[in-house]
Amino acid sequence: MPEAAITVDPGRSELRAATARRAPASGEEELALSVEGVSHSYGQRRALDNVSLAVPRGGFTALLGLNGAGKTTLFSLITRLFDTRRGRISVQGFDVSRKPSAALAELGVVFQARTLDLDITVRDNLLYHAALHGMGGRRARTRAAAVLEEVGLAERARDKARQLSGGQMRRVEIARALIHEPSVLVLDEPTVGLDVASKAAIVEQVRSLSHTYGVAVLWATHLLDEIEPGDHVVVLHLGRVLAAAEMSEIVTASGAADLRSAFRALTGTAAPAAEAEEGGA
Repeated sequence: MPEAAITVDPGRSELRAATARRAPASGEEELALSVEGVSHSYGQRRALDNVSLAVPRGGFTALLGLNGAGKTTLFSLITRLFDTRRGRISVQGFDVSRKPSAALAELGVVFQARTLDLDITVRDNLLYHAALHGMGGRRARTRAAAVLEEVGLAERARDKARQLSGGQMRRVEIARALIHEPSVLVLDEPTVGLDVASKAAIVEQVRSLSHTYGVAVLWATHLLDEIEPGDHVVVLHLGRVLAAAEMSEIVTASGAADLRSAFRALTGTAAPAAEAEEGGA
């Protein structure tokens, strides 16, 4: 069955208070995530070439690129899976190379590959992640209940993860990424393989978190229908940033009628249609 739309109740959430505590003072730098002049190579192949981008506090930024553009490599550098050898990445002003603990404490991550432990319960998946962030038992249990409520899966807390559909697993991964109250959420192709209703629900949920609670979002995708006219868009192609502006500005500057045509004009390549979908809610 298609997945029901997700709603977020501000009265139940701790995120508003958490992000309010992190609000910058007047005149303070407004960037939640900053990537400056980052390059990365695999042997002789350069995957990223002098990449720079910025995600404002509370903003939703779409990182648009085909498979092989360098999106996952960039995420691996942001999350410290790879070391940054050229350039600088900072999260909430903390350099990920010089102050990795402080930077990663502000970061919530949803990877492209599913990473839940399928043989334990949804709740235990969250509690294990909370423990990795040094959260005590009582606070971890409180946060697990709160974030599962946020994503509409409180009633599935005691179910094993393998009993969930693909869309529900993604929602649990988003909840897990938020359990330590990060100020920045990065998601690498989070809707790949999901049905239309699940995709729409997840995009809506993440936008709600960004707009309502001030969580900064970097959303990597190759699907144009996940991007709205007012979104800040970074077009990444073959490891290089070709454009970075509001979607409407990119379309206008390229002289195109829509984002699909603008993408073709920038890259010389047609944007892909949506991939085959996975059934279930």
